[in-house]
Amino acid sequence: MAIQHLLTLANRSRRPCQSLGATLLSHVRIYNSPYSTLADDNSVPLIQVTTLPSGLRVATESNFSSDTATVGVWIDAGSGIESLKTSGTGFFLKRMLVKGTETRTERQLEEEIENLRGYFRAYSNKENTYFYAQVMDKEVPQALDILSDIVQNPNIKKRKIESERHEILRYIKELEEETEEAIVDHLHATAFPDSPLGRTVVGPAENVKTITKKELRNYMSSHYTAPRMVIAACGAVKHEEIVEQVKSLFTKLPEGSTTTSEVAAKDKTIFTPSEVRIYDDNVPLAHFSVAFNGPSWTDPDLITLMVMEFMIGDYRKCSGSSAMDTSSALVERLRTSEIAEKLTTFTYNYRDAGLFGFHAIAKPDCLDVLAHSIMYKVTQLCYKVSIDDVVRACDQLKSSFLRRANDTEDAADDIGNQLLAYGRKISYAELCARIDAVDAKTVKRAANRFIFDKDLAMVAIGPVQDLPNYDWFRRRTCWNKT
Repeated sequence: MAIQHLLTLANRSRRPCQSLGATLLSHVRIYNSPYSTLADDNSVPLIQVTTLPSGLRVATESNFSSDTATVGVWIDAGSGIESLKTSGTGFFLKRMLVKGTETRTERQLEEEIENLRGYFRAYSNKENTYFYAQVMDKEVPQALDILSDIVQNPNIKKRKIESERHEILRYIKELEEETEEAIVDHLHATAFPDSPLGRTVVGPAENVKTITKKELRNYMSSHYTAPRMVIAACGAVKHEEIVEQVKSLFTKLPEGSTTTSEVAAKDKTIFTPSEVRIYDDNVPLAHFSVAFNGPSWTDPDLITLMVMEFMIGDYRKCSGSSAMDTSSALVERLRTSEIAEKLTTFTYNYRDAGLFGFHAIAKPDCLDVLAHSIMYKVTQLCYKVSIDDVVRACDQLKSSFLRRANDTEDAADDIGNQLLAYGRKISYAELCARIDAVDAKTVKRAANRFIFDKDLAMVAIGPVQDLPNYDWFRRRTCWNKT
């Protein structure tokens, strides 16, 4: 299951998610509701947030029992703000920034990062870009210095651009051969064909071949601005010390006023019912993905759909019964019948759109019965909901959040993404209260809103000749049409 923006999104123990948000400057906060909810929990460190005059936000969660820390820069800029012409520019820039700065050669940068005795990550998706390091507590100042250098002093030279261009084009070819990655890209492309969300993060090869130094610098000056950045630190850190270090290091950031929401508003995202099939008998297993028009970040049913993910479940055949699986009646059937190699339930949440659905992998001769089993379980949520299933799913969801809250890397990721998405970090207590508010009636209502007799988007890759067609899936969103 991938739960973007609440389990940052939960795709790491299940897949890296992207997060909810809340700055806990008091014990009561409001999240997408006219009512306040208690947001206090002694088991999870409280967040401290300081906004500098430039608009740059510094957020920390201190855990003095830890001797490690995660510190990073989260930027409100991803492929979702790119046009057809500029698609792929942000990804190209992200890769360029870690290849050396004006004060550090690529070799020096690599050696310094290695000497930190931790690890460094750079990542970009459809809405955010981030750079972070997990290090020992004594190395936090050095890690911050490196991060500030990367996002303020790029060494964008023509020779390096050409070298990186070659690497990205090779990477695009590799992605095309990764069926599980490709199907996610195809699903977004067919569901959102006229929106930036329908384009890949990497961008098309045609754009990569022509991106210039000027375009990279324009992108950076427009989007790498102080108000659209969050410096997040978790673990063995002191808030006041991090704030002072950031004040002295992050002094060159532009103070642009245009927000990502204003940029994205120019391209309203519209869900398009559709089907794409790519027949390839050279692929040993069949892959297919089905998605409904799902919730955005701020949709009041977001938590409920996350509970529904756990009710449907995840399964991986090779894992037997492991932490990769989530228990459900459907998962138990898949274990005993062996009709699936893998099932992943997902919710992809974005600023003004979302997708809710599943990915499945199976042998070609199992497609028909597998499709029937999954769609029966999905549509059943509109009609019959067991309170025991709801309680079990709610407990699993709360456990997923707690695991993230107790890991400095995940916690920093949640802080960065949540502050960018909501302007605040939701506490674990508040999340639990909202999860506990989900009952059988709530699930049935949300299922009827998103699933019952609703259009869908689907993609199939591989030997998928025996997979039922779009109309078959569409009819099974409502039992009286089957």
